[in-house]
Amino acid sequence: MQWKDLKARLLSAGSARISGEPAEDFIAKSTAGPGAGGKGSVFFAMGSHRVKLAINPSSPVEIAHRGGGVADLYFEDQQIPGRLIRPGLHCPDQAFITVTESCIFSCRYCTVPRLSGKRKTIEEIMNLVESVRHRISAISLTSGVAGSIEEEEAYVCEVIRHLSFFDLPIGVSIYPTENTPDKLFSLGVAEVKFNIEAATPELFATQCPGLDYDRLWRVLDRSVELFGKNRVFSNVIIGLGETDAEMEACITRLTSHGVIPVLRPLNPVAGFTGTPRPSAERLKNLYTVHARAIAAAGLDPSGALTMCTNCAGCDLVPGRDE
Repeated sequence: MQWKDLKARLLSAGSARISGEPAEDFIAKSTAGPGAGGKGSVFFAMGSHRVKLAINPSSPVEIAHRGGGVADLYFEDQQIPGRLIRPGLHCPDQAFITVTESCIFSCRYCTVPRLSGKRKTIEEIMNLVESVRHRISAISLTSGVAGSIEEEEAYVCEVIRHLSFFDLPIGVSIYPTENTPDKLFSLGVAEVKFNIEAATPELFATQCPGLDYDRLWRVLDRSVELFGKNRVFSNVIIGLGETDAEMEACITRLTSHGVIPVLRPLNPVAGFTGTPRPSAERLKNLYTVHARAIAAAGLDPSGALTMCTNCAGCDLVPGRDE
């Protein structure tokens, strides 16, 4: 059994039910993105490979926790031994923190605008990182937009100034102004992720009303100039209505600009509640396209220090999921 095939099937399922011994220490909570506000998730690992699955008591996937993180995964008449990974904050090995848990924008695939979450204070963020400092190797930040894009950028920059105390690589994914790459680079940020989200500008316009698709491309280009090879990323969601040809064109455009795509299977929440998740076959086919484009551009996701590509729980990642 190839890990890539198993992970594609698990990502298509998207969730697992937990049985056996208590597993609270292994549950990660999300306060940003499509998973925000749910019951939490777990990371199941086989060797160096891992997958993140949302907790759902009615899932066809079962993870039986034997205690101490030792676990068996039951799926499609298979019993697969592995382990649960204790997260730092949100994901293993990192303090991945949502600065502002609310947003003035209403992207159709995202639950955050419905949650009316709060903004963390700098003291809260520092305390969170300190609480997991002994088991992390990086800090990652994301954020909604509380009032304006410019004000959010200024607040996140102030957070970064304080987090430099920990002397860890910092990755940042926020909605950018034209000047965000320069500001983050001057603060010593290691990696950035500015999300195209949709494979075509037409889909972006319908899924992310009020946001600027062309600005994102300009910001990505500037980021590659500043941060260099293998340090700039962009999420693209699989399942918003794009064709495979449109997704391939988007992947190729990103890699030709020096950007590593992060192909994120749709989580059917918010405006997509009831929509089927992408099939395992489609995820595997797009992985092949993704891997080919990455190689042709001379990029290498396996060296990511922070954020989603370092974690590799939610997506199939070339170089990590062979």
